[in-house]
Amino acid sequence: MATRYPLVLNGTTIQETQAGDGIQLPTALAVIYGGTGVTTSTGSGSTVLSTSPTLVTPILGTPTSATLTNATGLPISTGVSGLGTNVATWLGTPTSANLITVVSDETGSGVLVFNNTPSLTNPTVTNYVETPFSANSSTAITLALTNGTVQIITLTGNATITMPTATSGKSFIMYLKQDATGSRTVTWSTVKWAGGTAPTITSTASRQDILSFFADGTNWYGVVVGQNYTP
Repeated sequence: MATRYPLVLNGTTIQETQAGDGIQLPTALAVIYGGTGVTTSTGSGSTVLSTSPTLVTPILGTPTSATLTNATGLPISTGVSGLGTNVATWLGTPTSANLITVVSDETGSGVLVFNNTPSLTNPTVTNYVETPFSANSSTAITLALTNGTVQIITLTGNATITMPTATSGKSFIMYLKQDATGSRTVTWSTVKWAGGTAPTITSTASRQDILSFFADGTNWYGVVVGQNYTP
């Protein structure tokens, strides 16, 4: 029987330490033989896998705010991503794990912008402020509650007011002002009024009426809160 010698790795060949034929291997040495299973490298210690391997309990490291941040400089580990100037938005459903303690908008005011439409069940809100929005009507204006739920509309012409989509549960307040000329009239789009008749708005120059609107998913319902106020 011929004498066999231990095998050693020499490049891509396993050969005997003394006389004997080497065993030629594939260009990339398989992992089971102590190789990497790859033929190329991106440099800087990176490994390029030639197939789609299954990683079992890999150690990938932990991103930190020093190396992984969003556009506003807030670390991704806090669960936020950049949205505009100095504003953050939640990634997915907000939880205590990604709660942001302070976020500010461009004015420095505290703002939380949610990526989805969360439901708040039985919250206690003390001394809240609704966002006001002011605009001139010209001869036609389409309201958008994304601007704010307090609509301050100054009539600068005989105007047709088009309501937003009547999403169930939506409501808003309107301050309807006459300009310095006065006697402007209003035609309402898709509003139902008590008794089926729209109110006669105050026509005196620079006076205002206060109206409230509620939606049931199909219609907007209008209520006169008060009229002939001096702003």
